[in-house]
Amino acid sequence: MVYRTKTYIAGDWSTDKNAVEKLHEWNKSKHLSLTFTDAHDLTQARDNSLNCSIKTSLGKRLDASKTFVLIVGSKTKTLRSGGCQYCGSLNSHTHHCAKNQTVDYSSYIEYECDKAIRDGLKIVVLYKAAKVNKSKCPDSIKDVGTHTAMCYSEDGSLYWNYQAVKKAIA
Repeated sequence: MVYRTKTYIAGDWSTDKNAVEKLHEWNKSKHLSLTFTDAHDLTQARDNSLNCSIKTSLGKRLDASKTFVLIVGSKTKTLRSGGCQYCGSLNSHTHHCAKNQTVDYSSYIEYECDKAIRDGLKIVVLYKAAKVNKSKCPDSIKDVGTHTAMCYSEDGSLYWNYQAVKKAIA
């Protein structure tokens, strides 16, 4: 029997890393009650690994997770990284993998979202914005789970909204 106890955080690490870091900051704070165990502490995949190897690592982390948190920023829906079309092992003429792996054109984000749905994980979508804009969310989960803005706007500035995030993840 597999015990799912972790929280899996997905997002665009190149542009939305500050939102991921904010979640970890809240999680580590002794004064706040947001608590989770990050699935990314289980296994690591190097950036120079094959896309299929990275997806295998992501799958292991998702297999240990009960909650899937996707941080949606301005580029999340259009990310393409992770598809076999970007791997040097894909033969463009035969469309077969030279490493005898299954060919998968989905991005890392699409893979993570699809697996979270298939596995029946609790899905939380956090928008790095003051409003929920489902047009920026990957299609597979835009109508699934809890969707919450991570920020609020006051006096023309954006501020992190700890209470909204805590409520969504709890």
